[in-house]
This record gives sequence, C-alpha cells and structure tokens, in this order.
Amino acid sequence: MFLWVEDEVSFNTDFEKQDQVYYVPTNQQYDGVWRTIYATPGPLAQALKDEIPGIIRATRSSNQERLFSVGENAINRTGRFADQDFLEIFSLKFIEGQRETAFSNPEAIVLTQSTAIALFGTDENILGKIIKMGNTDNYLVSGVIEDLPNTISFPFDWIAPFERYRDGAEWMTHYGNNFSDTFVLLSEDANLETVDARVRQLIQEKSSDETDTYAFLHSIKDWHLRSKFKDGSIVGGRIAYVHLFSIIALIILLIACINFMNLSTARSEKRASEVGVRKAMGSGRSRLIFQFITEALMLALMATIVSVVLLVVLLPQFNLLIGKNLVLGLTQPSHIILLLSITLVCGVFAGLYPAFYLSSFKPVDVLKGLKVTQGSATSIRKGLVIGQFTISIVFIICTILVYQQIQHVKNRDLGFDKEQLISMNVNDAMIEKFDVIKQKLIESGAVKSVGLNNSDILSGGNNGSNLTWTGGTNTEDVLISFRYINSDFLETTGMKLAEGHGFSDNVAKDSSSVLITESFAKLMGSGSAIGKIIDRGDYPYTVVGVVKDFLYDDMYAQGDPVMFFNYPAGANYMYLKTNPGVPVSDMLARVESVMKIHNSAFPFQYQFVDDTFDAKFKSEQLIGTLSQLFALLAILISCLGLFGLAAYTAEQRRKEIGIRKVLGASVTGIVKLLSKDFVKLVGVSILLASPIAWFTMHNWLQDYAYRIDINWWIFVMAGVVAILIAIVTVSFQAIKAAVANPIKSLKTE
Repeated sequence: MFLWVEDEVSFNTDFEKQDQVYYVPTNQQYDGVWRTIYATPGPLAQALKDEIPGIIRATRSSNQERLFSVGENAINRTGRFADQDFLEIFSLKFIEGQRETAFSNPEAIVLTQSTAIALFGTDENILGKIIKMGNTDNYLVSGVIEDLPNTISFPFDWIAPFERYRDGAEWMTHYGNNFSDTFVLLSEDANLETVDARVRQLIQEKSSDETDTYAFLHSIKDWHLRSKFKDGSIVGGRIAYVHLFSIIALIILLIACINFMNLSTARSEKRASEVGVRKAMGSGRSRLIFQFITEALMLALMATIVSVVLLVVLLPQFNLLIGKNLVLGLTQPSHIILLLSITLVCGVFAGLYPAFYLSSFKPVDVLKGLKVTQGSATSIRKGLVIGQFTISIVFIICTILVYQQIQHVKNRDLGFDKEQLISMNVNDAMIEKFDVIKQKLIESGAVKSVGLNNSDILSGGNNGSNLTWTGGTNTEDVLISFRYINSDFLETTGMKLAEGHGFSDNVAKDSSSVLITESFAKLMGSGSAIGKIIDRGDYPYTVVGVVKDFLYDDMYAQGDPVMFFNYPAGANYMYLKTNPGVPVSDMLARVESVMKIHNSAFPFQYQFVDDTFDAKFKSEQLIGTLSQLFALLAILISCLGLFGLAAYTAEQRRKEIGIRKVLGASVTGIVKLLSKDFVKLVGVSILLASPIAWFTMHNWLQDYAYRIDINWWIFVMAGVVAILIAIVTVSFQAIKAAVANPIKSLKTE
C-alpha cells in the first residue's frame, strides 16, 4: 500500500516548475447549477498572459489522436496541438533540437523518444525529417524529447503548433466556444489569490454577451488527487482513496499486532517461571521489558524479511490488479526507511503491553507455584478480540455494499444495447467511402448494421446552450448535448423511439429535422413533442422523433437532454452491430479485411463498447477488489489469533476436559463449552461493527446520485458469516481437545 500511495502522490512531480504551473478550467452555470468544465475559449490563454501580472507564460492546447506514417510504417499516437509556451511551462527535456526554436516553423512537430523510435527506428539524427499526419499533412521533426513518466495527468506522445490546428477555424477565436485546455505559468513572486481573482473576471470582461462562466486556477499538485468538483469547488478526488487505503493498511497491521499481544499475554503462565527466576537472579523490571520488546522486534524483523520475499513474488500480480507498474526499489532510501520504520513501530507497539505485563510478575509468588492472576489481562484480551472482529465485520459489510453498488449501476438500463457493439475511430476517407464500407461489412456476414456518431456513445460529447423551443421558458441556460448521426445509428446501438420516426437516408431532406430524447421532450411542456420547433441560433428545427433517454458521461446520473441531427459528415466514430452467430475472432478478421481494402492507409483499430463501459468503473472496481482482499486479510489474521487463543484455552483446560469426559460429557458438549465464550465475543463485535459500517457506507454512497439502499439483511448475513468463521476456527481446536484420550490428560494426577 505504501508503494501504491507513493505512486499516487508522485503524479506531476517530475516537472521542474511544478510549484508555478496551473491548469485553467471554467465554471459554467446551467439551470442554476455550477459545473466545472475542462475547457476554455481559444483566445483566453493569450489574454491571460497579456493582461494579468504574475502570469508569465500561457498556452492553448488540444488533445488529439492522429495517425503518423513514415513510408510504409504507420502508427496511431495521442498528442497535443499547443503554443510555444507549452514547451516552456513543462520544461520538456530535449534530446535533439532546441526548446526555444522548436516551433519556429509552423509545420514543426516534436516527438517523444519512444514515438521517434516507433516511426524511424531511432531517436537520433531525425531532425528535419518529414512525417505524414493523417495521411495528408506533412510535418517536419524539430525535436525529440525524453519520454514522460506514467505519473502525469496530461500524457502526450507528440506536440505540434496550435496555429496549424486552428488554421481556418474562425470559431476557435470566439469566447463563446469552450474547446481548449489552457495552462499557465506564474512568476515565482506572484500572489496566487490575487492572480486567481483576476483570472475569474477575464471571460466576463471579454464576452460580448452577459455570461455565467468564469475561469480559475487549478494547481498542478491537485490535478490527480483533488480533481472532483461540486458547485464549482473542489470536494475531493483520489486523495480520498489515498487516505482510505493508508488507514486500512494500518488497520491490517494493527490486527496483527493485537494477535501478538493476545497470544503473548495468554502464554503468560508459561513464562512466569522464567520471569521469577530472572528477577530472583537480579534482573530489574526495565531489563525484562527491554528483553521482551527485543523479542518482539526480532519477530517483526523476521516478518519484514519474509514480507520482502513475498513482495518480490506477488508485486507483478498486484500491478496487474491495479494497472500500475510499481517497483520494490530496495535501493531507494525512502523504501528502506519505511521498512525499518514499520518493523520498529510494529515490534514496539505489539511488544509493549506484553512486556509491561510479563515484567510485573512477583518472583516470590511465581517461585512458590502460585497461579498467575490474569484478571485485567483477560479483560484486555477479550477487548482486543472484539476489536479485531469488529474491524473484520466492518470490512465484510463494506465489501458486500461496494460490490452491490457497482453491480447496481452496471446493470441499470442504459437505453441502448452495449453487447455485440464495436466502435472505431473514423477519418475523412472512411466518411467518403462510408456507403461502400457499410455494404461490404454487411455482406461479410459479420455485421448486422453500421452507425455513425460524432461522439463516443458513453462520453459527454459536444454540447451548448442558448436554444429556444416551443413550450419552453428560460431555456437559454439549459445545457443540451448535440449528436451528429446517420439514419442507422439508432438501430445499430439499440436505441428506441418513444414516438415519431427516425431519420431517412436522405440527409438533405432531414436538414431541418431533429430527434430529441425524452428528457428534452419534457422541457417542451405537455402534449406530444412531435412537430414542435427548436431554434438554434437563427435556424429552426422540427422535432420528428423522440428517443428514449440513454445513459452517457456520468454513469451514476441522468445525462443532459440530447438533440440528434442527421449529419453523418460530422461523425468521428463508426459503430458496428456484430452478428452474434459469428465467432469473435472470425468476425474481427472479416471486418479487418474490409477495412484493409477500403481504408488501407490507416491501421485497423477497434474497441468493444462493453469494455469501454466497464472501464468507466475502474476506480470503483479497484475499491471493490482491494476491499475484498483487505477483508480476507483481516478475517484471516483475526482467525489466526482466535485459533491460537482457542488452542491455548484448550491446553489450559486440558485436565478439566479430561475430568468432564470421565464423568460422561459428550464431545458436542465440550465443543460448545470451549466455543461459547469466543462466539459471545464475536456477537459483541457484530453489535459494534454494524453502526460503524452503516455510517461509513452511508457517507460513501452519498457521492453517487444513482445508488443502492442499505438493507438490514446485509448486516445479518455479515454477522452470520463472522460467527460461522469463528465457530469453524475455534471448533477445530475444541474438537481436537474433546476427542483427546482423558487418561493422557489426567495421568499426572
């Protein structure tokens, strides 16, 4: 967990000027609610740099995926169109070329080391060489930079001048269009509060119309850990997981330490004679305390050595689980210090109470053979067992509820069918040849239908406001999502019409027609929405169909109303509804053969929509998986302690059990006798764990608009599971003691 936490908190720390770098999001108000949007107007960056003292560099940036080719070699890479200041803000380290002159040519491009090697086979002597972007535009390599670490929030494989991306796009120069990432670098002596206050005013000053939008500064140190916003303010993010998993890791150690305390004090009679003899021979209490703590430290040290061996074996599997590339790094001083610190703290903490308890025995009483009184130790031991199982039961309940929440959302009605659905990025060549590609794909037998859309079906996509419509009041502040589709998109994705009809194959005929979702139709008031008019700017559209609401963007909430246009030329994604009767490998081979013929300049790439959907729950699934592992660890360690205590109890009562058997006690009766005290302790743990688990999960679920109800039976089930685990653990030792030959137990009497 330390390695995971270390990786999380190290995001974006490799940049030289990290204390001065800020991202500029915008807060936009729609329908009375503030939303934080990772997009700004194109001209904002230059205005920030020119007009706000303290901002010394600013850049626009747009994240794009592009195909690059050198001869027959073609690869897809994600990168950024940006201004010259981008290179300076992030202090990118050049292997070839110069940072200051990299963008002096508008046709220049800077590649990362791995991208250069993938294209040219080397990262040396490639300055001035030409690569082709998108099979159409030539770019001149002006620099090669070191590969970026995995721990950055905005990764990229290439950077090209923003001006060429903007060329001819007049809409990018308007303050009403938010599309660009904006990064700024503050001077070392800049006052953050003063600069931020000025940034918040700029968009409203520059906009010709009154706007409910303002920009603000978001520190590079918060991009990864504190990126969750509500009502325009930071409310958390992955930092919550960092805190949560750190605490849980400490709790697991605590449970193990409790076991050591319990077993050490339980075995006190075994060591009482040793303490008595040592004290009689002149050992002081402080020396005995030192001895017992040293023993605990030695055990902790041995455990540390074993744990390092286990880490070497298990870390690759853990990396697969969490999707990271953590390394043990025993040569790093921080890792050595951590291991030694854990060893020291666990050894001292676990050994402290047993050391003070054992060293308190009076030598006279011990050497006379008097029984060591364990009154307070027994009570503390019971309390520790209760504490252990309370934590374990909390983990069990939380694990169940996390799993239920994930399944609850994953199984909700999406409004479309994600099964047998494939998405592919499209390019101009695919749009031009779409009819042929569609026909050949269907003729191959692998595909049933083909649809086009400008957005990933699960993403937020394009949106806007300032629309008016029939039956609407105060409509300008309502955010509407726009989708540019073809006539087959609804059939391909399984979206259903609530009323009206879909688009025809005649795009020109449908130029003034739109489809809307049910949530949009409700905004138009009572009665059917069919035939009503929506004005977008100066252009009126007639509603011809109402599509049932579908889930996109935030998987835990209802998406914004959607407006569909029959405009396949604006598509960025192609969707294929595949034939379930064709094996996946065969289906992909048939699709690839069609694409190689009709889109040969681009590599065949695809994504299953159900995989994309599952990826939306990456954080929740990680929590669910780790909580299962933590629960199993907590239960296992608790049971080990209980197993040891049961074994010791059985040993202590060996003669009593022998006498009871001679007097006719049954095995069942003896098992009940030895088990009931431990089961009572687990029962108390259930009573304590239930409200703690309810409070914890109730607060966790508040972050999700679409969430489960916490049912009472979960607590009952967790309690029953805990009791059964305790009974099985204790019964093994109890049965072993109960079936033992009483003659052997009593032969010394």
